Amino acid sequence: MKPTLVFQAPIATRSGYGDHARDLLHSLYKLDKFEIKVISTRWGQTPMDALNYDKPFHKWVVDNIISGIEQKPDIYIQVTVPNEFQPLGHYNIGITAAIETTHSPLDWIHGCNRMDLILVPSEHSKKSLVDSVYNEADNNTKQLIAQHRIQKPIEIIFEGFDEEDFGTDEVAHITKLDSIKEDFAFLFVGHWLRGDLGEDRKNVGMMIKTFAMAFKNEKVKPALVLKTSSAGFSVIDRETTIKKIKDVLGKDYKSVPIYLLHGDLTASEMNGLYEHKKVKAMLNFTKGEGFGRPLLEFSLTGKPILVSGWSGQLDFLKQGAVLLEGELKPVHESAADQFLLRESQWFNVNISKALVAIKDVYKNYDKYKTASFQLGKQNKQNFSLSKMTKLFDTILNQYGIYTKAQPKFQQLQLPKLKMLNK
Repeated sequence: MKPTLVFQAPIATRSGYGDHARDLLHSLYKLDKFEIKVISTRWGQTPMDALNYDKPFHKWVVDNIISGIEQKPDIYIQVTVPNEFQPLGHYNIGITAAIETTHSPLDWIHGCNRMDLILVPSEHSKKSLVDSVYNEADNNTKQLIAQHRIQKPIEIIFEGFDEEDFGTDEVAHITKLDSIKEDFAFLFVGHWLRGDLGEDRKNVGMMIKTFAMAFKNEKVKPALVLKTSSAGFSVIDRETTIKKIKDVLGKDYKSVPIYLLHGDLTASEMNGLYEHKKVKAMLNFTKGEGFGRPLLEFSLTGKPILVSGWSGQLDFLKQGAVLLEGELKPVHESAADQFLLRESQWFNVNISKALVAIKDVYKNYDKYKTASFQLGKQNKQNFSLSKMTKLFDTILNQYGIYTKAQPKFQQLQLPKLKMLNK
């Protein structure tokens, strides 16, 4: 008898957590070792329309969604931020991208300790949890009462790219890029989140400003294509994003070619964006990533990537990418929230050095191609969804998850007796 498994996650959302959840569930589905049911949850304000009945796996997901747990499952897997972890099964697995900074909140530590096993996508994610230690002292004597740290095992399972959509010869053509007059474009992909200029997590504003500083006086300029939004794809969001770009550029608004690509793209269309002949490199000033899936997907093209030299993306970009220098600084109050603690730190790109790197990639493009091409080959071999599924299988075996089935109560069915005549 297969163990029962309930998988709770933002499975239908267009979010990073949604993408990761669908891939993990697809791995479990392919392994075929459990009786699986799914609980679908929200993820902030992101749209919940990512499931498509045209795909057999997505149809299976929809057909197996339940509203709640009536009977305690053998295995309960929850994909979310750790403070929401709840042990609802006989064995409980919490999956999280953890935090993009150096330290996690105290309630995340408590949440992880409620589970039996924690899975994270990168070395950075694991370190941000393991390094978060909180000392509790007596208010009067100031003596140490307790020390709060992660007590449960943590394993790393990377976010594999889907071989059906990325790194293939079948590419959806993004016609809108054909209208760009420049033949060389840098691409940025990511949400533009809260925070003052230079303080938002993806550091989009400062990246735009740096690009403008680098090329505003060049006679032949490259373009910067921004695939970005706040969270959704509404007209209001688009107009707000355009205004933010203009505010960053100021008087340089029309002196550098910057294009906004706003709206929903399928995975195949995202691959078409990465592979487009005018897109020559990816640019990202991120302050921190749990993993950085668009960076992995783009690396498969063999084109250069310029990215911050810190956090989750280093698991697959250590060699072959242009790692931008910088330093760790505290989270600014404009970006801080209940999770991004002001006393924690994340990465700040050195702008003067980034200017030099961006210009050099543009002017001496061919010298970066050999390293980026080799990086693409390595990542295709080592970070696919198939490889992720094998790693998932290994971890589940290691912790004896396949043998966690609990004895099930079954009512005794006695045969009906027929009375005979005397």
